[in-house]
Amino acid sequence: MTAFQFSTTRSLLCEPGASRQIGERALALGMARPLLVTDAGVLAAGILEAALESLRSAGQTVAVYSDVVADPPDHIIGDALSAARTHQCDGVIGLGGGSAMDTAKLVALLIRSPQSLSNAYGVGNAKGDRLPLIQVPTTAGTGSEVTPIAIVTTGETTKAGVVAPQLLPDLAVLDAELTVGLPPAVTAATGIDAMVHAIEAYTSRHRKNPYSDMLAREALRLLSGAIETAVKQGQNIAARNDMLLGAMLAGQAFANAPVAAVHALAYPLGGIYHLPHGLSNALVLPHVMRFNQPEADHLYRELAPLVLPDQSTSTDDLIEFLADQTAELGLPDRLRDADIPRDAISRLAQDAMQQQRLLVNNPREVTEADARAIYEAAW
Repeated sequence: MTAFQFSTTRSLLCEPGASRQIGERALALGMARPLLVTDAGVLAAGILEAALESLRSAGQTVAVYSDVVADPPDHIIGDALSAARTHQCDGVIGLGGGSAMDTAKLVALLIRSPQSLSNAYGVGNAKGDRLPLIQVPTTAGTGSEVTPIAIVTTGETTKAGVVAPQLLPDLAVLDAELTVGLPPAVTAATGIDAMVHAIEAYTSRHRKNPYSDMLAREALRLLSGAIETAVKQGQNIAARNDMLLGAMLAGQAFANAPVAAVHALAYPLGGIYHLPHGLSNALVLPHVMRFNQPEADHLYRELAPLVLPDQSTSTDDLIEFLADQTAELGLPDRLRDADIPRDAISRLAQDAMQQQRLLVNNPREVTEADARAIYEAAW
């Protein structure tokens, strides 16, 4: 018998056009003056319109904070929190990618909390309850709508996370119509990010359990089956829906069976060179999998038929397919092609070793020399 605990978002709505129901859903959660947190790109693309119309039709007095940036620095969290207080908001809606949703989580928490953001960093350090919270992803990647995690940029090249059960939203709304305008490169990078979540959750050394395994497997099946269509036929609503659902299932999996070395080695690429998170994961994924093979080969072989249903189910074939897929989807597949200089490898390895909260979950122990070798292989 496997003893485990599983936590996730309280409610889920998955339906193309579901953002047109946000007003009534917000009312049901007691919101009358919500703050909608997003970014300038989402605002300019008109993606907010259905949600705003729904909220206003339901009698809501809604304010929009649209200054979120990728990998939001701590001052953005402070600005959004000030906007929430000025509006006297009684609920928060995050609508956008992972950065917007992470910002929304922290606003919902900190507006009621006596502590500062800096005191909330870490696992289980957040105090108090939060405002009602709805999350609406516009990319199929981070799974932030079902995770108790928010990542903040704390310095020039450093990040910190708040991990607390209060950050799990009341409602996740998956509306594939909001994702049809995503550029192919963003669709590819965020989709690979979600696939990494599923793979790392399935192979996690800690807290891997039957429920997370089930979700990770179904997530990987959906994502691998839909990603090429979603990238090359962006208006295909069925593929977009499978990507959103797969990303959410992968988010549920890794929120309970945490990610490991792929993410640990990806973070310095984003922190130092500002590569998109999904691309950073894609660049190191096959090389971390080869490193892990002595300990995780049996698990990779269980996943292989989900990605390659009509082909060989060896780990080598799975790794080769994932390595080739990055370029086939239009992304750089080597560090040098992403403008990462070879002489940066030592610093990247040193920074990756700071991610011990992730590295402890890896199926094989990673030393700094191992990290350097993985980056060398990826270069």
